[in-house]
Amino acid sequence: MALFSRKPKAEKAVVAKAPKVAKTPAAKAFAPVLSAATSVLVRPHITEKSGLLANQGVYTFEVVKDATADKVAKAVAAAYKVTPIRVSTVPMKSKVMFVRGKRGKTVSGKKAYVYLKEGDKIEFI
Repeated sequence: MALFSRKPKAEKAVVAKAPKVAKTPAAKAFAPVLSAATSVLVRPHITEKSGLLANQGVYTFEVVKDATADKVAKAVAAAYKVTPIRVSTVPMKSKVMFVRGKRGKTVSGKKAYVYLKEGDKIEFI
């Protein structure tokens, strides 16, 4: 006689797979553009200062370290459908911080200021 009996295995639920969506030629043509844009732009840099600058038509993005102003301009144009007038890149230094009594560093990176012509807008949602 066994002291511990095994429970019967539960039946696996059958999950229906979603049908594959056929890509249109337009979607296939646009896919490399988006992948190029996302390989340069990391995320929008949202701070109080960048919020105030956005009212003047200047948007701030965190970008990869080897990104040039030309690459950033092309990526923003492809991703957000706007035409940048000027792009400035600025290196961000790492900063020393203390967390729970231990010393550490923040990650260094690069930031890009993108100047748009009047009337153009980028929505971050």
